[in-house]
Amino acid sequence: MNLSFDLQLAKNYKSPSQKIRVLTEDWVYKQIYCPNCGELKIDKYEDNRPVADFFCLNCKEDYELKSKKDSMGLKILDGAYRTMIERLQENNNPNFFFLNYNNQNFEVLNFFVIPKHFFTPEIVEKRKPLSENARRANWIGCNILTSGIPQTGKIFFVKNKIIEPKNKVLENWQKTLFLRQEKEITAKGWLLDIMICIEKLGKKYFYLDEVYAFEKELSKKHPDNRHISDKIRQQLQILRDKGYLSFVDKGKYKLC
Repeated sequence: MNLSFDLQLAKNYKSPSQKIRVLTEDWVYKQIYCPNCGELKIDKYEDNRPVADFFCLNCKEDYELKSKKDSMGLKILDGAYRTMIERLQENNNPNFFFLNYNNQNFEVLNFFVIPKHFFTPEIVEKRKPLSENARRANWIGCNILTSGIPQTGKIFFVKNKIIEPKNKVLENWQKTLFLRQEKEITAKGWLLDIMICIEKLGKKYFYLDEVYAFEKELSKKHPDNRHISDKIRQQLQILRDKGYLSFVDKGKYKLC
């Protein structure tokens, strides 16, 4: 995998945003394989398609590309807020490619994919409407809050300029596909919340009581639920049944 952009492609463009769009899309088209099926090459949709930028001809997965220089940060600029929420409600949102590049030497620093089953309305932040004087007056965009996505939902092809093995990328993708079975957004949101709690513990082996410590935090996110501890146990059992974690001993679990 070559981490450098083909700068010759952008020499006739004057707009910096147009240049980087051409360079990043070309890089993804030439270098990235489908993380779902392993197809060696993904195809590019025609420009300005509202749903996605790339697709896999083999397995039909869609991908939307977001690029940012220097650092990805905790928020990533996306399109129309209403469109994004409608996609999530209808379960037809694409997977997201995120590309982080060095603006000095135009080289990829990080590239990862977030599978679409990790997206919920809670991680979509509504931005302020554009002013009355703007070309798209009152248009409302959104940000994607990557802090609300578990680390297992960020599958790296390239991390800190180090290329990850293809078999690892494919394995990490398959690991969480069970989330697609949860069509109800609230149910999926609970699973993601517990996955994030487990990650915050920062260890492979953990105890039920350690997850109970997040009860107050979870109560704030789910004020209508009066049985948080029961819900925690239920979600751990689902994650165990799906092979995300395993039961070791009474009250003790292991991340798989």
